[in-house]
Formats: sequence, structure tokens, C-alpha cells
Amino acid sequence: MPVLSDRDVRKLILEGKIVIEPLDLEEQLMPIGIDLRLGNEFRLFNTQAKGFIDPAKDGIAELTKLVRVKDGEPFIIHPNEFVLGVTKEYVKLPDDIAARIDGRSSLGRLGIVVHSTSGHVDPGFEGRLTLEISNIGRLPVALYPGMKFCSLIFEKLTSPVEKSYKEFGKYVGQREPLESKIAEEFRKKRD
Repeated sequence: MPVLSDRDVRKLILEGKIVIEPLDLEEQLMPIGIDLRLGNEFRLFNTQAKGFIDPAKDGIAELTKLVRVKDGEPFIIHPNEFVLGVTKEYVKLPDDIAARIDGRSSLGRLGIVVHSTSGHVDPGFEGRLTLEISNIGRLPVALYPGMKFCSLIFEKLTSPVEKSYKEFGKYVGQREPLESKIAEEFRKKRD
């Protein structure tokens, strides 16, 4: 799939085919994508609640806590810590465009990993993007809501998908970092 250039991304945004809100196009448009900013919400894991997470069982939400950080205040992520974050921007993709979340080198040099596994955004996705943030460095790092945090790189599909994410996705329309809903997949197998 070809990666879209800045001129293609600008055109699709101005035509309303790709929606990113709020967006300062001149500030956030990069040669092959859009820089997205860190939102104010973080979902933390309560490591004292249980000895382990069982993805086949409900109750993952009870192992997490949503924290909102005010603009201008830092969220401190400690070494070996994993949290869910969210982009400030709401993203809506058409059925013939996919995207990839990519980390920024400046944050990587501090030990910050922007996404653990799920770096792709399906065609038809709509919502704020959940970020699977880790600190693999040796020192705590301050993260600030509104800071440029990751890049969204767009890819044009050869044709629109038959089954859009908006028809089956578990996280459609999300506005905050949601906990894993993997237990739904296990329930479907049992039913």
C-alpha cells in the first residue's frame, strides 16, 4: 500500500475524507503524516488488585483506573511502567485509507514507547486513538498533555474494505483510553 505524502494528506483533510479534530494543519502536517498530540486521560493498572490478568474473563476494567491530567501539568511515567493514553485528536478514516501510529524519535531517545503492539488504525475507524505507552528507560519521564507525541502515517488501499471497522470494532467512537475488551472474543467463541 502506498504511503500518502503531505500534499495527499492535506488534500484528503481539506476534502473532509480524513477527519482529524482539533487540528492545526500547518503545525501538525509532516512530510508523510500528521503529528498527533497527547491527550489528558491515562488509564493506569492497579498491580495490587490481582496476581494476574485473565484475558478470557471479564473484570479487566476493575483492574484499571482512569486519571485526568490538567493542561500544563505532567504525567510521570516510571521505568518499566505501562499505561494507556489517548490522543488529543479525534480521528475518522474512510473505508479506503488505513493508518499507522509511529513513535517520535525524540521520545524514543528518552525510553518512551508510544505503542506496544497495535500500531495500525483500520479503515473506517472513528475515535480518539488509544496509545499503549511504556517507559523502557531507567529514569521517570514527564509527559505533558498537548505535547506532540506520535505520528499518524496514512496508506491508500487498492480498494475500499468490504467490512469497515465501524461495523465490527470494539472501540468505535472511543473518547478516552479504554481497557482491553478481549474477553468479548472469548465470549463469542463460547456462544
